[in-house]
Amino acid sequence: MVAERSSALSHGGSDGDVSLSILVVDDESDLREMLTRSFSREGHRVTAVPEGRAAIDRASTEHFDIVLLDVALGPGPDGYEVCRTLRGRRNVVPIIMLTALDSEADAVLGLEAGADDYVTKPFGLAELRSRIRAVLRRAGPRSGGMSSDILTVGEISLDRSRREVSVGGEQVKLTFSEFELLDALMTDPGRLLNRQELLRAIWGDSAYRDPRAIDVHIRHLREKLEPEPDKPTYILTVRGAGYRLGSA
Repeated sequence: MVAERSSALSHGGSDGDVSLSILVVDDESDLREMLTRSFSREGHRVTAVPEGRAAIDRASTEHFDIVLLDVALGPGPDGYEVCRTLRGRRNVVPIIMLTALDSEADAVLGLEAGADDYVTKPFGLAELRSRIRAVLRRAGPRSGGMSSDILTVGEISLDRSRREVSVGGEQVKLTFSEFELLDALMTDPGRLLNRQELLRAIWGDSAYRDPRAIDVHIRHLREKLEPEPDKPTYILTVRGAGYRLGSA
């Protein structure tokens, strides 16, 4: 199921030794043991659980840097429900869905539930590490805290150094992928960005990723930022071309 290869995994994709706290949720014992052994050998703390209820309990009471979440978990909550439950509790821990389903539509369902990315089984450890690095690449606070780290468009304010977003002074909780997408749009307000450009802004590349993922994240952003999500004034669609940020 997984091709095991030696490779360092570092927080944010750097080469430094940074220990991560990883929650693995999968009902396949062989896969849980493989991931636990591989990541533990690299110095990371791994918690592995076989079912959804335990995943919700652990993620709600403990700090994790990343959750690797299988879709099919047998009896109890499946991966989609686990993800929706955590997002409903305003838990913004990065989540990568692990799916054995071939349909891209099934992967998009994971993004609909609030996941940041997905990997289709069977996968290699090198690919999984790459996806983790991409999700965590800019997850930590940035140095500096200078005024240039704060972007403002209309009522929306984005603080890069604190990774905080507010609308009209009220803080809004965004997932890591939503934050990166909004950052890309706010960096050059009014500029049209196509889906491939936005995919690269979030994950650093656009390979093996469904462009429809951008549409899912855009819809989530509108629900969180727009007074009337069905009549957006900030995040505007340019039909057949992509998205741009308006000034409302």
